[in-house]
Amino acid sequence: MSNQVHRRRFMQTTAATIGAGYFAAAGLQAQESKSPNEKIRFGCIGIGGKGSSDSDDAGRRGDVVAICDVDENTLRGGANRFKSAKQYHDFRKMLEENAKNIDAVTVSTPDHTHAPAALMAMRMGMHCFCQKPMTHTIYEARLMGNIAREKKLATQMGNQGTAESGLRHAAALLKKGIIGKVNEVHIWTNRPIWPQGGERPKAKEPPAHVHWDEWLGPAKERPYGDGYHTFAWRGWWDFGTGALGDMACHTVNMPFMGLGLRDPKSVQATTSGHNGDSYPKWSIINFEFGETDARPAVNFTWYDGGKRPPKELFDGRDPKGSGCLIVGDKGKIYSPDDYGADFTIFGGPEKEAADYPKSPGHFEEWTRAIKGGETPMSNFPDYAGPLTETILLGNLAVWAAPEKETPGKKIEWDAKELKAKDAPEVAHIIKPEYRKGYTLDA
Repeated sequence: MSNQVHRRRFMQTTAATIGAGYFAAAGLQAQESKSPNEKIRFGCIGIGGKGSSDSDDAGRRGDVVAICDVDENTLRGGANRFKSAKQYHDFRKMLEENAKNIDAVTVSTPDHTHAPAALMAMRMGMHCFCQKPMTHTIYEARLMGNIAREKKLATQMGNQGTAESGLRHAAALLKKGIIGKVNEVHIWTNRPIWPQGGERPKAKEPPAHVHWDEWLGPAKERPYGDGYHTFAWRGWWDFGTGALGDMACHTVNMPFMGLGLRDPKSVQATTSGHNGDSYPKWSIINFEFGETDARPAVNFTWYDGGKRPPKELFDGRDPKGSGCLIVGDKGKIYSPDDYGADFTIFGGPEKEAADYPKSPGHFEEWTRAIKGGETPMSNFPDYAGPLTETILLGNLAVWAAPEKETPGKKIEWDAKELKAKDAPEVAHIIKPEYRKGYTLDA
């Protein structure tokens, strides 16, 4: 395949505008799209954990020609699944050596390496599927959306519930005003389910099968410890995004789609206290959204670490470990899980039919777009980027609330400029500084 075809460009015919009253992103049409029968060549960055299923999805829809993982044991397992794929432990080397051989990448790594890997691949003209949250910081989310739009690439974030008909049905009903004017949203999670809110693990030599320097990627150097690889990294500011970043791209997804919850005016948190190194054991975060043409002003409250909304909001029901409650002046929508697809309406009308676009499957949306189909719903510029920005804004408030059970500074947010007004102390949470060898701004 020629380099010209490899770097094919797409033309976006319609922007998806959630707040304008619709949520189906109209198609990026391929100028030089692959034939429907031509195989997509994938490079998979991170092939353990969620990366295992993401790379399997790629393998079912094309050829996995290169795989990358910092864990040699995981890499060997991937080699057994993709016997002809080239193997790497550094995504930069994989992308450089396969610039003309990879059409699209999957990025399924710890949060702090999402953007460095995705940005490098997209700047080389590769389409990108990236796990949630799309990025570690707000600035990275905006930048990834801009690069995807500039390069006219097919992109999708790994919040798979976006493709569920139940979630889309609930969002469509919210748009129809089935529960009237919405002014409150409450979302809670059973996370964290990893150690959080403590001190760093004792330093030790990394196992021989872990490439620790590549695992650190753009983050500041620190010694290896047992509390990072492979799962507990989520609880550390340098690597993860805490309970909020882990689950909110799922649990906030339905009200985000239905109510256009983007660009909050302000955010404020109360927490169990934190040391600026590990996220707190629990947090309650309040987001304020201004009025739009489609809805009134909305207050959204997030709860994690065992915290829950007031019981009286549930009309005698017992809320599950994770869920979403949307309060309107004519009723409430309640979803008792992480994904918003299973929902009931109480205190108001029964469910009714609604028009919404059906999905062929979350990963399938992306691969069809690579071949000239419609834009995936959770594409970077129009959906996943704005959702990620909203979610990660909550962590600015968490950073500004280090004292136990004491409300932190209220962060007034300038979404256009990506600035927290009168809060310079959160600047590094908005935009990271990469370690030498990794590129943020080209």
